Amino acid sequence: MNSGRVLWHLVKADFLTRVRRTSFLVTLGGALFLGYQVFAGHVVMRLDDYRGIYNSAWVGALMGVVTSTFLTLAGFYIVKGSILRDETTRVGQILAGTPMSKSFYTVAKFLGNFAVLAAMVAVMAAAALCMQMLRAEDRTVHLWTLLSPLLLYALPAMAFVAALAVLFETLPLLRGGLGNVIWFFAWTGLIVAGVAPAATHGGQLSRADYFRDFTGMPTMMEQMRSAVLQVDPNFQNGFSLSIGGAPPVHRFLWTGVQWDATKVAARLLWFGYALAAALLASVFFHRFDPARGRFARRPEETAERAPVLELAAARQLVQSDPWTSRLTPLPPASVQNRFFSVVVAELRLMLQGHRWWWYAVAGGLFIACLAAPLSASSGGIILAAWIWPILVWSQMGSREARYATGSLIFSAPHALQRQLPAVWVAGVLVTLATGGGLAIRLLIAGDVRDLAGFAVAVCFIPSLALALGVLTGSSKFFEALYTAWWYTGAAHHLRGGDFTGTVAASSRPVMYLVLTVVLLAACWGRRRTQLAYA
Repeated sequence: MNSGRVLWHLVKADFLTRVRRTSFLVTLGGALFLGYQVFAGHVVMRLDDYRGIYNSAWVGALMGVVTSTFLTLAGFYIVKGSILRDETTRVGQILAGTPMSKSFYTVAKFLGNFAVLAAMVAVMAAAALCMQMLRAEDRTVHLWTLLSPLLLYALPAMAFVAALAVLFETLPLLRGGLGNVIWFFAWTGLIVAGVAPAATHGGQLSRADYFRDFTGMPTMMEQMRSAVLQVDPNFQNGFSLSIGGAPPVHRFLWTGVQWDATKVAARLLWFGYALAAALLASVFFHRFDPARGRFARRPEETAERAPVLELAAARQLVQSDPWTSRLTPLPPASVQNRFFSVVVAELRLMLQGHRWWWYAVAGGLFIACLAAPLSASSGGIILAAWIWPILVWSQMGSREARYATGSLIFSAPHALQRQLPAVWVAGVLVTLATGGGLAIRLLIAGDVRDLAGFAVAVCFIPSLALALGVLTGSSKFFEALYTAWWYTGAAHHLRGGDFTGTVAASSRPVMYLVLTVVLLAACWGRRRTQLAYA
């Protein structure tokens, strides 16, 4: 077997499978949008009140840092799922029958993921070149200075993310929604681990710190600091990369990263980390063998292949004459309104498969919201209560696509008027089941304003989950977006980003009420379109 040729075709097939999907075009569009935000000055890299003159060095550094930070977070969710796709399409079982080794397969998947993420880096490189030509204050293009941050900062970071996506898929605990949630905090930890030494030591890095720098931001910050000190000896070592805000007032000239053997080796080592993660994934990968249990589906997940429906259809074909069969009308009793029963059924589907300890934690959070001081309940406890059911909410709206049951549900009478509202009500009940203790406390305290904000949050969270599930057909988008929103907006009480509605300074209940209505309207319209083509 020509290993190189097989590897090339595996990576090529995986890449082409993805680029032919609409989601890939959306991904590239997102990368272009991020590049435009940099172009328009909405993404700002600043050192106290200084920024660099827009030349090849500053534009390349800005694009490189934006790509290695923001796009590594989104890139993981984009590429994760390639092994699962091979499993569900039965391609994996075919590959398992070949002499291909486990390590060969996981490395091939890593390279396929990396090819997709590298395409995003290429888009950002093109955006950097356009920005240099159209917006820069110095339009003299120095290609290596412009592109080296993307090549030596963004690409190694993307390679490591591509390998981690494969590793997460081979670990039973992380291959599903829990892995999507954990990645956000792992990504945060990777960035903090690189930035913390620079922040602690006034921007100065040791030789070992270069090898812990995931994004490349601390390395560039160290060199930019030296350039600012030449202009302003009173510079206080402040550094930030933010979206929005007032632009810096002062400018300085920066000529680019001064590469040496240590810095280049530190960046190339991340490719080694990526390869090691891909090889580690092969230890947990069991070649789609259902007997090993790692890739065996839980009972509730086997609906995806619908063996019961296939058996029922086969019996129907045997027992009936297809030339004389006639469809009989449904009796009136079969279309009676049983909305409450549908809500109970949807609630049971949401909660199915959870162990006793999950319910114990959910009940404990409800009691904690009820028994703790009001300041604690409306602060940290409600945050824990409204992150715990994230994997329950994420099923909303996407279950039909995941288990291929849309044709059954959409053909039921009054599916739009009954099933969709029933899913939303079930989601609201789950939200109340974990955080409802706070509502009781606010009611007893007579705090009408915070109670209204709480009620809006109870409606907003399941509305967001349902809308994203219906619009995307996947739970992944909600798991990623909600985790980031919860951490940056609610946990840090970001003004306008805090959807919990319990902190006056950061709450915007009217805005979230309007957003809830918009999400439900979009969800309703999309489901109506699905019913029309079912």
